[in-house]
Amino acid sequence: MIIGVPKEVKIGEKRVSMTPSLCRRITALGAKVIMEKNAGVTAGFVDAEYKAAGATFTNSAAKVWKTADMIVKVKEPLESEYGRMQHGQTIFTYLHLAAGPVLAKQLCKKEILGIAYETVEGNDGSFPLLKPMSQVAGRLSVQLGAYFLQSQFGGSGVLLGGIPGTMPGKVVVIGAGNSGAHAVQMAVGMGARVTVLDLDTRKLEILDTEYRGRIVTLVSNPANIEAAVTDCDLLIGAVLIPAAKAPIVVSAKTVKKMRPGSVIVDIAIDQGGCIETIQPTSHEKPVYQLHGVNHYAVPNMPALVGRTSTLGLTQATEPYLAMMVQKGIERALAEHKGLAKGVNTRGGRIVYEEVAKAVGFDRA
Repeated sequence: MIIGVPKEVKIGEKRVSMTPSLCRRITALGAKVIMEKNAGVTAGFVDAEYKAAGATFTNSAAKVWKTADMIVKVKEPLESEYGRMQHGQTIFTYLHLAAGPVLAKQLCKKEILGIAYETVEGNDGSFPLLKPMSQVAGRLSVQLGAYFLQSQFGGSGVLLGGIPGTMPGKVVVIGAGNSGAHAVQMAVGMGARVTVLDLDTRKLEILDTEYRGRIVTLVSNPANIEAAVTDCDLLIGAVLIPAAKAPIVVSAKTVKKMRPGSVIVDIAIDQGGCIETIQPTSHEKPVYQLHGVNHYAVPNMPALVGRTSTLGLTQATEPYLAMMVQKGIERALAEHKGLAKGVNTRGGRIVYEEVAKAVGFDRA
């Protein structure tokens, strides 16, 4: 099997899908790894490390795509890469097709076997390849929110932790999953007053026990959301329905009632976002202001910490990639039900039900 690792082309993307240690394991199992030169540099890994691990190199991204049986990436293929995808090729990456119908059509047109990191399941029903990036995004969301609360960005000038004699800032986190829980952890650590909302009372009970009354937990409903959001300095949207388009949980009407200079960070933007006023931004232009509120919605937020994110992601993908190399892709999919759940497109069809519903078709 030939595995191809092209450079990531999304704006501001600093991660890479393979570390030298992962390359060493994969080549030891018999795979060939072809990489675009300097693919790992932005994550702190130089070509010499990969060469020592058995990789070969080319200056041409097109050659990587043309040569490889399986392309391993971090982010979904962009329009500039559509023409490089080979008919019947396997692509193993974050796809987020619920928010990308154009890409879904391209994958179907070329009969790509699209295995999405975000829908691979563990034995316990968890999403092990989504987890590390959710953790990074959750922690970064508070860090970034605190940054854009600063006055020079049109923020309200609130310091989340406050100082003695002043009130700390108020942080509201909607969604108590992986990303939400890590956002709560960071916000509490910074000394903010934190409220978290979720539909699942079990998750709220866990957080309430963990923080021993230091946070407020609320069942997520329109009344609680409006009351909490209109009284906060920083709103973190962390709602996730695996593979499906994120539901809108905060209306534009509610955003208009937020205090001037407040900040919204929507972690769910990969799946379309959960705030009605949100639109994707980029690392070049991360924030826009609407209704007097700063909106941050960079889909590849974890790229800001490219090395940590790369290490976290590749540690999670390694056993699945090794399994596909060792057994062959089809046998690995047949024998591992959780990996098979990662298949979003195959033979010209969308085969993951939630994705098909979100994009509105099942065949190109």
